[in-house]
Amino acid sequence: MASNMDREMILADFQACTGIENIDEAITLLEQNNWDLVAAINGVIPQENGILQSDYGGETIPGPAFDPASHPAPAPAPSSSSAFRPVMPSRQIVERQPRMLDFRVEYRDRNVDVVLEDSCTVGEIKQILENELQIPVSKMLLKGWKTGDVEDSTVLKSLHLPKNNSLYVLTPDLPPPSSSSHAGALQESLNQNFMLIITHREVQREYNLNFSGSSTIQEVKRNVYDLTSIPVRHQLWEGWPASATDDSMCLAESGLSYPCHRLTVGRRSSPAQTREQSEEQSTDVHMVSDSDGDDFEDASEFGVDDGEVFGMASSALRKSPMMPENAENEGDALLQFTAEFSSRYGDCHPVFFIGSLEAAFQEAFYVKARDRKLLAIYLHHDESVLTNVFCSQMLCAESVVSYLSQNFITWAWDLTKDSNRARFLTMCNRHFGSVVAQTIRTQKTDQFPLFLIIMGKRSSNEVLNVIQGNTTVDELMMRLMAAVEIFTAQQQEDIKDEDEREARENVKREQDEAYRLSLEADRAKREAHEREMAEQFRLEQIRKEQEEEREAIRLSLEQALPPEPKEENAEPVSKLRIRTPSGEFLERRFLASSKLQIVFDFVASKGFPWDEFKLLSTFPRRDVTQLDPNKSLLEVKLFPQETLFLEAKE
Repeated sequence: MASNMDREMILADFQACTGIENIDEAITLLEQNNWDLVAAINGVIPQENGILQSDYGGETIPGPAFDPASHPAPAPAPSSSSAFRPVMPSRQIVERQPRMLDFRVEYRDRNVDVVLEDSCTVGEIKQILENELQIPVSKMLLKGWKTGDVEDSTVLKSLHLPKNNSLYVLTPDLPPPSSSSHAGALQESLNQNFMLIITHREVQREYNLNFSGSSTIQEVKRNVYDLTSIPVRHQLWEGWPASATDDSMCLAESGLSYPCHRLTVGRRSSPAQTREQSEEQSTDVHMVSDSDGDDFEDASEFGVDDGEVFGMASSALRKSPMMPENAENEGDALLQFTAEFSSRYGDCHPVFFIGSLEAAFQEAFYVKARDRKLLAIYLHHDESVLTNVFCSQMLCAESVVSYLSQNFITWAWDLTKDSNRARFLTMCNRHFGSVVAQTIRTQKTDQFPLFLIIMGKRSSNEVLNVIQGNTTVDELMMRLMAAVEIFTAQQQEDIKDEDEREARENVKREQDEAYRLSLEADRAKREAHEREMAEQFRLEQIRKEQEEEREAIRLSLEQALPPEPKEENAEPVSKLRIRTPSGEFLERRFLASSKLQIVFDFVASKGFPWDEFKLLSTFPRRDVTQLDPNKSLLEVKLFPQETLFLEAKE
């Protein structure tokens, strides 16, 4: 009886050879044949290569036995149904079901899946590919057959193929496609993110790092350097694809597995390290005791031998300090730093910002988004053997100076004195947090000078990169450019946000201004209405006063009039009939000896003052108000009767 492991292998071989993917069905067939692989296969595939068994009279038709060893087991295809019918335990002839074959056909950057019965021909595959690939059958060469080239009329069954097959199409008579499809695929890869699982061999630590497809291999190595402190030139890698031959190649082109790829990194042994291990440790009065072989090797890469490095280091100790100890005023300390730096290394050096670190932040970050820059903090240390080489050959290189002046605000500090070091660590802890401060605190002397690249964000300041002194001009420039690239992307977002915010603020200002103008217009309108109402009220008051005054005058005149004489009076009486502008008539009798002024007073008592109206006679037409009011009616010929009319003066 076969063991469980053997049965699993027999089941897998049986499914691979027969194409039966239903596990229950396959187990049933194998149990019917007592887990005899060959018998079960011959029972399912009765053909010229197997044995057709029949229960009718126990007749057996022999044929060549099926050898599973000669048919490698392909990987099962992802199908949910079987193309075969199980062998029934009843007394019936086992009929063969058509066998389905899966083909994966590759053409340039495309894959086409074809599923056919084994009774079909090669030409039928080509016809399907003609519809899928839009390639004429006459221009198509179908390759990848294990038996070599085959004719279009060849029946698939005669080739004894496994269930899963891989083929490819060649079109030698067709011109190659344009590079647009490749460029499109490459562009898509550049936008993808690769997860690199990097194992540090010496400490057995694993790092999971995300990189965009546009990142270069050099950038990966620099990031690993920041994590492991293994300089790029000392890194020994395992796991890069064979196509990754150039560090400037981007990850999308390097052939990395997507989305994850495993790499291993370790430190390459250097001749200096080997020499240190064999030689006895010694101490020199002119060198720092904890410097290692990497630093000396670094110096030699710049074209400076060990003696020259030590000579410069010791001579630096004899020079004036870059910065006074216990510097109180940061601006004065940086003025001395700049002057001493120029005296040591010449006038071609970065323009150091003169002022406090907070002022440098203001200059770099707290301006309009278009005017912002990165902040580069240079940390100097006179006791490091790398300081003079870094300053003279890298920091003072024209390309570095020019690039820093265009894209950075450069601020410097000297950590040689413990008091100045402690002060900077306090500033660092306040502005960047304890992690960055601890990182700088744990740096060895010979790892200086340091170059911190700072990018300002909305809520905090982020340290993008920490560049140590054991680098080259090219590597320094590459890391500066990488930082500027990250900063530029963030700056574009900030500019967009700032423009949108300014647009919103402009709209709000315009709305506020329109609202203010509307309020002012309403207020002016209201004030004008109030003035108009006040003027109307004033005029009404004046009119009322005038009317009251006129009424008082009229009443006083009316009371002052002498009584109207009777018609039958001993004295002569003059009867006057006066027509008003409205057509009414005023009639009254006066003594002929009465003065004309009494007539005027009568008319005024009726509301027609003589200074506003004139009294006219008809025949002859004359203005009576122009006559002497002291004359009598008889004298002015208004006797015995007269008709007059009132007319308003102009």
